[in-house]
Amino acid sequence: MKKLIALSTMVVSLLITSPAFAATSKSGTTMSTNAIGSNTQVQTTSDANHRKKYTFITPEGEDLIARLVRAEATGQPFQGKVEVAVVVLNRMDSSLFPNTIWGVLYQPNQFAPVKNGQIKLPANAESISAVNEALYINRANGTHSLFFYNPKKSTSTFFASRQTTVAIGDHVFKK
Repeated sequence: MKKLIALSTMVVSLLITSPAFAATSKSGTTMSTNAIGSNTQVQTTSDANHRKKYTFITPEGEDLIARLVRAEATGQPFQGKVEVAVVVLNRMDSSLFPNTIWGVLYQPNQFAPVKNGQIKLPANAESISAVNEALYINRANGTHSLFFYNPKKSTSTFFASRQTTVAIGDHVFKK
């Protein structure tokens, strides 16, 4: 009962005071809501160039996705790197997958770099840029990709049953 009262109080206080929580970061990003949870909340923010940022994640979460992008998409076009990051974000939004970055990336048998340890290597500048770009894409109007693979390297029949959303470089993206 105490938990229910505490939760109700918190929700009411957030509803009443949420405009007061708008904040501007050192980089000039104005946020309309605060992040809730350890590494993600879907929200809209604007940067100094008035671009809308559609997903807020912690710097640690951005780094983890960027390390995956580096490991999965080295040698691929920049837009392919962006789409790999979009897959992670789309999975977080999907009821088919965990709703955290860590949960998505470390779900068993999903990403080879997790299994082979490549995800532990640092991200490079292009991968970091690709993740930042993915955070500014309105995924509601996007490809809705949940999977990607390189047909030159993968022989899985799983992808045959999935609708192709886009092919970029050596990767084919599916939903």
